[in-house]
Amino acid sequence: MLMKKLMVALGDRSYPIYIGSGLLNQEQLYTQHIKSKQVIVITNSTIAPLYLDQVLNNLQNFTVETLILPDGEQFKTLDYVTQIFDKLLSCKFSRNATLIALGGGVIGDMGGFCAACYQRGIAFIQIPTSLLAQVDSSVGGKTGVNHPLGKNMIGAFYQPLCVIADADVLNTLDDRQLSAGLAEVIKYGLIRDIEFFEWLEQNIELLLARDKAALAFAIERSCLNKAQIVAEDETETGIRATLNLGHTFGHAIETGTGYGTYLHGEAVSIGTCQAADLSRRKGWLTDADVERIIALFKKANLPVKPPEQLDSDQFLELMAVDKKNIDGNIRLILLTAIGAATLPVGIDALLLEQTLKSYSR
Repeated sequence: MLMKKLMVALGDRSYPIYIGSGLLNQEQLYTQHIKSKQVIVITNSTIAPLYLDQVLNNLQNFTVETLILPDGEQFKTLDYVTQIFDKLLSCKFSRNATLIALGGGVIGDMGGFCAACYQRGIAFIQIPTSLLAQVDSSVGGKTGVNHPLGKNMIGAFYQPLCVIADADVLNTLDDRQLSAGLAEVIKYGLIRDIEFFEWLEQNIELLLARDKAALAFAIERSCLNKAQIVAEDETETGIRATLNLGHTFGHAIETGTGYGTYLHGEAVSIGTCQAADLSRRKGWLTDADVERIIALFKKANLPVKPPEQLDSDQFLELMAVDKKNIDGNIRLILLTAIGAATLPVGIDALLLEQTLKSYSR
């Protein structure tokens, strides 16, 4: 597979996304972006045995430190961020150092947040190793950690030097994680790219079978959609908010069931189906539209119904802790059609309650 290069156009902070096979072994992709000798690679206990040595082989001319954290959403906390700061300080890393985040969305978010904060900002590189991270969380500069009361409520916008998305690493991704990544892929079709949504309806089985050509196309199309949105609205004051389709519902599920019980993509799948139901109640989607959306998530082997232990009152309480809310009012991304999303809108409480009560059972 030939390497593709997409640019996230942000003026003097623009950066490339490299997409292809065998990229972990291409030394120049790293070295052209690293400006000083000090490099730290942050990864987790699952990824380190698989890919850490490949990355380190490309960094032999640098002074490299590594930190291996436990794997899981439940470890995306300030306590573990402090471990990264401790490592940087104990190794006397300067503000010219470069942090490489090698892992899925958790490592990318934590590594980027640390890079944003350490000495008020050091350079960092994203090497996403899950489908979800390759198509979504590694692109756009959203970094942060979870709080017991809300997901991703502590963080910063901070752009990487580059993103290296090697499709080969998906060969070791388990089936559940692959499906979780497809939730974010489907999202792009729903919010702005109906042709892509239709392609997914026809090709979801190829993606589940890890067909290289299909995966390459899905990654590139997803990254292209996100890069265009981020270039237009970096700090989420407008259109970028549409990337949060299903996320307010989904974050409530993750927080309410305990981080790590549901994978992020699984929670987003359920939340997007709930958002589709609410969009139908607003009169924007038809019954057939909603059935079509649910059918695609099911074909991707994703859950479409919320956990029974969360009742409507718990959902509302958890959804109240969301970055899109204003003055305590819940604001959601909804769909006016398949391929068209609205910016955050205030929601009729009765319609929301109807969705939470009827769809969750």
